[in-house]
Amino acid sequence: MQELVQYLVDRLVGEGSDVDVELIENGYNSEIVITAGKGDIGKIIGKQGRIAKALRTIVRAASGKEDKKYTVIINEK
Repeated sequence: MQELVQYLVDRLVGEGSDVDVELIENGYNSEIVITAGKGDIGKIIGKQGRIAKALRTIVRAASGKEDKKYTVIINEK
């Protein structure tokens, strides 16, 4: 799941940008933490949070095959 989010975020902000994607597993619930700089965070969130909502929807749909619940968290560096 982390690779999927990393791929999507890299496509949004560009390959050379300073964006970190980290997976924190807590048993059944797992968190995917996206940490980006101030300039890139706007590209990840999008207008009115539409891109962030779409990322969360994609992760929720992809996690249907696994027995885990993923939460996407976006932080600024």
